[in-house]
Amino acid sequence: MSHQRDDEELMRRAIALARAQVGNTGENPPVGCVIARDWMIVGEGATGEGGRPHAEEIALAAAGPAAAGATAYVTLEPCAARSTGGLSCAERLAAAGVTRVVFACRDASRYASGRGAERLRAAGVAVEEGLLVQAAEPLYLAYRPKS
Repeated sequence: MSHQRDDEELMRRAIALARAQVGNTGENPPVGCVIARDWMIVGEGATGEGGRPHAEEIALAAAGPAAAGATAYVTLEPCAARSTGGLSCAERLAAAGVTRVVFACRDASRYASGRGAERLRAAGVAVEEGLLVQAAEPLYLAYRPKS
């Protein structure tokens, strides 16, 4: 199996996780996150009921130390800041030692909007955007970020 196919399979899993939360995340978008090392899933999660915790937080908690050196597949760009003032998902991914983040859709929210990707790159994390974007975009048609 090619790495491209593996990446797509893992992103499809993240999309399925997010899809299962549509309508349950309050004002926050439904996001799915899969963390994998050598294409084996070590942690996964979706945005919690009412919008918290974020998918990345749940996936990182499940992965524990296995997140170091792993790739995170996320349906929406990880946040660069939190409305609650806590650590952003970009900061959490970098602090956990994730070395690569692949996300499908850019988040237009003022808490991300390209800044999540910038924050990850600044921390030395490889970032790839747009994998299976057409499959993930329908998840966010009703999502209207606060400006």
